[in-house]
Amino acid sequence: MSDAVLVLNGGSSSLKFAVFERREELPVLLRGNVSSLGHRPRLRVEAAAGRPKIDRSLDEAPIDMDKAFAVVASVLAENDLLRRIDRVGHRIVHGGRDFTEATRLDERTLKALRLLEPMAPIHQRINIEIVALATELLPKALQIGCFDTAFHSTRPELAKIYGLPRAMTEAGIVSYGFHGLSYSHIASKLRDRYGASAGGRTIVAHLGSGASLCAMDAGQSIATTMGFSTLDGLVMSTRCGALDPGIILHLLQDRRLSGDELVTLLYEQSGLLGVSGVSGDMRTLIGSDDRAAAQAVDLFVYRIGREIGSLTAAMGGLDTLVFTAGIGENAPLVRERIGAAAAWLGVGLDEERNRRGEEVVSNRNSSVDVLVIPADEERAVAAEMSILRSLGNQDGPGL
Repeated sequence: MSDAVLVLNGGSSSLKFAVFERREELPVLLRGNVSSLGHRPRLRVEAAAGRPKIDRSLDEAPIDMDKAFAVVASVLAENDLLRRIDRVGHRIVHGGRDFTEATRLDERTLKALRLLEPMAPIHQRINIEIVALATELLPKALQIGCFDTAFHSTRPELAKIYGLPRAMTEAGIVSYGFHGLSYSHIASKLRDRYGASAGGRTIVAHLGSGASLCAMDAGQSIATTMGFSTLDGLVMSTRCGALDPGIILHLLQDRRLSGDELVTLLYEQSGLLGVSGVSGDMRTLIGSDDRAAAQAVDLFVYRIGREIGSLTAAMGGLDTLVFTAGIGENAPLVRERIGAAAAWLGVGLDEERNRRGEEVVSNRNSSVDVLVIPADEERAVAAEMSILRSLGNQDGPGL
């Protein structure tokens, strides 16, 4: 019986997985996460379809993605799911200009995606590695890529181009935007709540280890804070966010940093970790008495508040503000402070609702609906694959 879809979502330190039954409502058969690969790896599997919850340490030592995938494969086998999976959906961070819809991951496609690795060095290589592992585990299954950049392809041309020579723009040096699968899921949830308007002029704050904002009008991307790479925009856990390009020139020409040293600095040693000198984890920073840790949190909130103003200007107003992802869903203090920074736009949070993390956290006087909606990139991937199937073409567009 082949009636299930496996979704794999690999990051720099985790591998999320979910198995959905191939029905319209996409019921979850199994969902889990192998986390903290570079520290103390842990397996968590949510209780679903009569299966017990799992939460256990794997090892005291770091593990690589191969071993994390082996753990996932073992869980699938133990739950007798491998025989039911005929499609594997992969979250691919960068699709460039060519991949704006779900696409079959054959060797030609993978070759093109490998060329995009320099624009997402933390994620793209890992995403492609997971495709190879899944192909080995399930050689008869169709491997399908769904792209974080695709959601932002609807933006106006002016939101995509930089002030560079046109030849560079035409060569692909443009803003792509990221976290698109997360934003796609939020847009679908907003349509469930508001109908076709999807909350009107909306800013979604995807605040996790990687962080960005997206301005959406009626569920379509209008502008976003990440651009050509996943470095742009907000201050993140270990990534710098937006920088004056002159700083890069200074680091290369005057400090004599090599290309590899620069990549390590900007992607792994900056952001909350770099500013605080303590940690890139928001929970640690909030709980710390260190002055530099407090300043890192202040900077995180300040940059978000400033970008909310910018994105509101791009839309001509704000009707809905949504928090999602790890920090957005689980840090009431951060939501409270961002709400205060956006009070001039009519944003008002209810203290008790916000503390409890309810879905609606705005107060009765707020002219902006403020929501907390859990991220679910895995369901977004499964939904894209479901749309392909509903078109009556087994391979679907782009396959």
